[in-house]
Amino acid sequence: MIKVFDVPLSIDLGEFAEFLWRNEIPHRIVEDEERQTLWVPQHVNADRVRFIFEQWKSGADLQQISVRRPLRQRINPLKFPMTTGILLVSIVISVAIGFGSRYELMHWLTITDFHFINQQLIYSHLLESLHSFEVWRFISPVFMHFNLPHILFNGLWIWVIGRRIEQLQGIGIYLLLFAWAAVLSNVAQFWVSGPMFGGLSGVVFAILAYTWLWDKQARIAFFGFPSALFVFMVFWLVLGYTGLLEAIGFGAIANTAHLAGLVAGLLAVPLVKVIFRRHI
Repeated sequence: MIKVFDVPLSIDLGEFAEFLWRNEIPHRIVEDEERQTLWVPQHVNADRVRFIFEQWKSGADLQQISVRRPLRQRINPLKFPMTTGILLVSIVISVAIGFGSRYELMHWLTITDFHFINQQLIYSHLLESLHSFEVWRFISPVFMHFNLPHILFNGLWIWVIGRRIEQLQGIGIYLLLFAWAAVLSNVAQFWVSGPMFGGLSGVVFAILAYTWLWDKQARIAFFGFPSALFVFMVFWLVLGYTGLLEAIGFGAIANTAHLAGLVAGLLAVPLVKVIFRRHI
């Protein structure tokens, strides 16, 4: 990342940070004991950001400043390899399993192996996946989706929220958060319903809860998502327990995975701060 400027902590950068988020300009503000530093990714014009900051310090109204951004810099998926990879793998696997109709492929990806005997579902114990060294099963269910609205809804949130985490905190933190949320939500859902579930929803709830709590604990918003998003997702979680989402075409809802993902995201904040304390 590129250093734009550093100023004393006495200067409140909240309004300027809000302006940057409003204009979809990724950035990071790092504080030490006496000063705070603004950083931007390589593709952002640091000189332009510095100029706008000087104008703001001189009393300019940020509401009157417009920012033009090349479209290719905002939507180039190659700049976000992990986010793009998650989406591509999800699409390929969901299509390959026929959105849940091809059991001969699904049984390799569910959290435990399964088969049917006289139309009765028989599946292995969770520990069997460990004993047989099939450890991928603890994550692979998140890539299976069972209808188009399911994958579109999850994919949208992964692109919006997951991309921001990858951009601002890097692949290492994003990978840890993804794996942590996937394993916890998958195991929790298995205990409630068995192996016939899938989807990125648990991870979506995790990354939303993670970004919300991170910003709540920061003096200046780091990710910049409105708190209303978290309220909406909690409402969506409650809605899932009513059965309405299943009735309107989202299929069977893995509510326990959603709840476990949300908890995993909240717990990930202190976890990340301990493990990556030298890098954040």
